[in-house]
Amino acid sequence: MSDVETTESDLDRRKFLAKAGVGVAGFAAAGTLLAACSSEEEAAPATTAAPATTAAPTTVALAADGPELEWELGTSWPTALITLFGSAQNFATQVGRLTGGRFKINARPAGEIVGGLEVLQTVRDRGMEMGHTASYYYVGISPVQQFGTAVPFGLTQRQHNAWLYQGGGLQLLQKFYAEEHNMIFFPCGGTGCQMGGWFTKELKTPADLQGLKMRIPGLAGKVLAALGGEQISLPGGEILPAIETGAIDAAEFVGPTDDLILGLDQFQGELFYYHPGWWEPGTAVEIQISLDAWNELPPQYQAAIENAAAWSNLNTLGMYDVLNQRDLQKVKQFAKIREFSPELMAAFKGETEVVLNETAAGDAAFAEILKPWRVFRDGVAEWHGLAERSYLNQQTQI
Repeated sequence: MSDVETTESDLDRRKFLAKAGVGVAGFAAAGTLLAACSSEEEAAPATTAAPATTAAPTTVALAADGPELEWELGTSWPTALITLFGSAQNFATQVGRLTGGRFKINARPAGEIVGGLEVLQTVRDRGMEMGHTASYYYVGISPVQQFGTAVPFGLTQRQHNAWLYQGGGLQLLQKFYAEEHNMIFFPCGGTGCQMGGWFTKELKTPADLQGLKMRIPGLAGKVLAALGGEQISLPGGEILPAIETGAIDAAEFVGPTDDLILGLDQFQGELFYYHPGWWEPGTAVEIQISLDAWNELPPQYQAAIENAAAWSNLNTLGMYDVLNQRDLQKVKQFAKIREFSPELMAAFKGETEVVLNETAAGDAAFAEILKPWRVFRDGVAEWHGLAERSYLNQQTQI
C-alpha cells in the first residue's frame, strides 16, 4: 500500500465498501435467500472415503430473471480432500440453488486451472473469476493475509467467526483486500483447531528444533526459524513424497481425516503425531473474487454468494467435527501421539509475540489490524477461559 494520489479506481472501491457495508450488510438484505438453504442436508459421511458433497436438492428459483452466468472456481485442494474441496463444491451448489440454476460455478481442483499456491494472484489478475484457498498461503505478498486464515496462538474457530462476523474483522480485511488486491472475499470453510503435525523424531525441548525442516505455512514458519528450524512451503499433495525422500523432517496439514487422505498412515509406527496446532487454533478458508467481477454481478447474485459462503463455512466445520473424532481412532492404532511439552509451548508462544511485533513494526497495514485483533483475542480468551475451558475440563474428568 502507498500514499499515492486518489484515483477514480480508488473512489470506485470506496463506493463499493460503503454500498456493500464491507461485505456484511448483504446478509440482512438477503434474509429470504438464507432461509432458502435447506435444513435437511444429509448427515456427514460415515467413513473418510465417502463424498463430502450433499445430494443436490431441488433448485430454488429465487433469481429466475437474472442473467445466465458460468464462472470458474480454482481451488488449492486436490479432489481427494473431500472436506476442503468439498467445501468449494458445496458453496458452488448453494449458489446455483439460490439463483434458480442461472449462476453456475465450476469448482476446479488444484492444478486444473492454476497451482494450489497461485489462486489469489490468478483471481487478482482476472485469470479466473473466483478462488477457494487459505489466505495465509500468500503472506509473501503481504503479512496481512495471515489474519484471514489463522494467527499463531490466536483465535479458535468459534472466536475467529465471532471476530469476522461481529467483531469488525471482516470490515478490516475487506478494506485491505479492496485496496491491496482489488478483490473481495468471504469466509467459506472452517477446520477447527488443527493438530501440531507429523514428526520423524520426538521433540522434548526447543533444542530438538535445531535444523528441523518442516512444512509449515505463514508466519508460524518465522517462529520455527527463530527457534532454529527451517520453513518449507509445499502444497498438501506433496507432503507424503517429501517425507518419503527426507526432503522434510516434519509436516503439518489439518487433522486426522485430511492427514489420512494424504496417506500418512503408511508410516506405521514411524512418525510422532503432535498436538495442539498452536499456529492454527481455528483455521478458515475463503472465497476470493475480483472486485471488478463482483461489481458486475446483480445484487441477488452477490447475496447468493455471501449466504452460500456462510452456509459452507458452518457446514464444513460440522463435517470436520464429525469426521476427525472418528478418524482419530484410526490414527491411534498406528501413530505415536504426543503433546508439545510446556517448555516447547512457552518457546513457541514467546517467539510468536516477537514475530507479530516485528511484523507490525515493518508493515503499517498489519499493525492496523493487529491492535484491535489482540484486544478481541484477549477479551474473548478471558470469557471462554471462564466458561468454555472449565466446562471442557470437567467434561473429560467426570
